[in-house]
Amino acid sequence: MLIRCWTNEIIAWKGNDMVQAEKRVEYISYSISYVLAFTASRQGLAYLAGIVLMLEALFLYLINLRRTGSLVDLKGLFSLSWIGGEGIACLQLSRLQRDWELITWICFFLAYFFFLLGYDLSARRCSAKAENHRNAKVQGASRARRVMICILLLSIGSVSCFLLEALVLGFIPLFSPEPHAYSYFHISGVHYFTVSCILIPALSVLYVKLTEKWNVFRIAALAVGNLLAVGIPILCVSRFQLLFAVGFAAVVYLMLYRHVTWKMIAAAVVILIPVYVLLTVARRHNITYLNGIFEMKYSKMPIFITQPYIYVANNYENFNCMVRQLPEFAMGLRMLFPVFALTGLKFVFPQVAAFPLYTTKEELTTVTLFYDAYYDFGIAGIILLASLLGVGAAWLSSRAEKSSNPVVYLFYGQIAIYLGLSFFTTWFSNPTTWFWLALTFMMYLFIGYEKKELG
Repeated sequence: MLIRCWTNEIIAWKGNDMVQAEKRVEYISYSISYVLAFTASRQGLAYLAGIVLMLEALFLYLINLRRTGSLVDLKGLFSLSWIGGEGIACLQLSRLQRDWELITWICFFLAYFFFLLGYDLSARRCSAKAENHRNAKVQGASRARRVMICILLLSIGSVSCFLLEALVLGFIPLFSPEPHAYSYFHISGVHYFTVSCILIPALSVLYVKLTEKWNVFRIAALAVGNLLAVGIPILCVSRFQLLFAVGFAAVVYLMLYRHVTWKMIAAAVVILIPVYVLLTVARRHNITYLNGIFEMKYSKMPIFITQPYIYVANNYENFNCMVRQLPEFAMGLRMLFPVFALTGLKFVFPQVAAFPLYTTKEELTTVTLFYDAYYDFGIAGIILLASLLGVGAAWLSSRAEKSSNPVVYLFYGQIAIYLGLSFFTTWFSNPTTWFWLALTFMMYLFIGYEKKELG
């Protein structure tokens, strides 16, 4: 018995030592790759700089995949998205792109470095208390019923608000000849509920895992709810909402079942790409129009390559544009915008929404996750937000392993999307993000409530 205990201690020590060694490799590899990419870019070797960063992003993702066994590990997703996105941007395939400022390079480096630091420090504290209750959290007929109630309420609320907006505004974007009709399909306060249907597919994955009994009503409710979750984004001509709904459900599925086949991936690609293309056509955006906006150096490059490229690369260019042109910091007002929007204070203080958006082109308004952090506080804002995201990601990863409440997966799924699309927009300065998180918290309380027995 004593020998067995000693053996277990040695194995645990070696395992912990290996984990620490892998963490050191992450810091060292990332720093060396970044210096190489910066040097290559300064020497005009754009392709080399891009390839170095893309390979580093893949390397860091694979390290975390090996450590956790999860395709949707939060640290892995962020490294793949943020650093990989930088690598894509470094290729400079568009005339809109230019060499980044030194401050831009520093900000991009610190964003991942302090995320990594915050994550590792927080993970060390969380790991000591981690317990696995995976089986407990997916049991309980009462919780399955509550999940179904949430699906029904979201379905009714979303379709009701969509119809209200269509009646008041007098059009549906999919059937409107206006190229930017989707931008005008919005009633303040109401649209948050309209687009909340994107939570339904992820809830459906939870329900399938929790329920043990099926009947015609439950099957019909799931079918209708998921049709709405796909149909409303299509009617709104929102590619993002459609991809978010599918991606969100996929993350929750991977967390619950932890397996995926190439057939599933191929089926998703075969279905989503045509839908994405059709929604682009529905926006009245033809190839000539898009190529004119993107200003690709190689004009004959296929649109299905140029569009994803510019939607990743130009976001980093917009950040660099802001670094060059920003006259003064907003001192927190940009990132506090959700407070002003959700409380209605933006109508009392309209100046909070009057800050200019610095972009390379008027039509290309997407930015990175850290755009507003720099806009508010400069490099200090980057460090603060990155550290908080790292701490939060580590805590949520630990919580997903410990909590008996299945709705924790909905939190995890949303944060996974935000980190996995860190190149896309300022998620945490967006009121809709916080509205969805608030809805999820309400469902967390409702579904996880346990009535105490009187003794």
